[in-house]
Amino acid sequence: MSPAGMTRRAAPVLACIGLLVAWQIASLALKNDSFPTAIGAITAIPDILGDKESLINILASLRRMAMGFGAAVLVSIPLGLLMGRSAAVAAFFNPLLMVIYPVPKAALMPIIMLWLGVGDITKTLVIFLGVSLPVIYHSFEGAKAVEEKMLWSGAAMGLSPAQRLVRIVLPAALPEILTGCRTGLVLALITMITSEMIARQSGAGNILFNALDMGQYETVFAMIIIVGAMGICLDAIFERVRARLVRWSEPQFDMPLSFS
Repeated sequence: MSPAGMTRRAAPVLACIGLLVAWQIASLALKNDSFPTAIGAITAIPDILGDKESLINILASLRRMAMGFGAAVLVSIPLGLLMGRSAAVAAFFNPLLMVIYPVPKAALMPIIMLWLGVGDITKTLVIFLGVSLPVIYHSFEGAKAVEEKMLWSGAAMGLSPAQRLVRIVLPAALPEILTGCRTGLVLALITMITSEMIARQSGAGNILFNALDMGQYETVFAMIIIVGAMGICLDAIFERVRARLVRWSEPQFDMPLSFS
């Protein structure tokens, strides 16, 4: 591997080490009980991961996240593609999306809790709403950018509008769609934790807030590290899958958001 490649791979690790060193120095300097040292937070991680109940809570969070993300992708990609290729569909849905887009999804939690309670359905729905908008937007942009000549060629070959959408528009828009999915994956993690901190029954957010209530600040920061590590791992896995699916359309420059 070239020196440039080695530097690129080592850069995220070095950045994390630098952050931990700065955290440790700041904590020792401030001497505040609510701001534990980096070493103290890291040493609390095995206690969390070694506890059966905590693991069940974290797995429950991942399950909700997967359900909300999966449902959003299944609904948002077809809707975004249709909006990108049909002015009538775009005109109908665009006002609805513009109303929902600026509203923080956590602000919808009290209303949804009144309707559906505080169970998994409520949290999954909030994740679904958080993921849907970026996936719809990027699917829309990808479909809109498809050259008309390709669609004309498909029509000349006898393809129906639905077949052209699946066999021409979807593959051509796939790089843009996966960019939206990658953004949606991060938002799924954020909305998952937020929903669990509001509707506190189970999950990683519940562990974090319970630790805060009991003044277990090392556990609080340890959970933040765990959530961050979950985000890095999920993004790295997704990026590897994305790179295989759209190997023919690699961007010239991509911000390295993960360790992939």
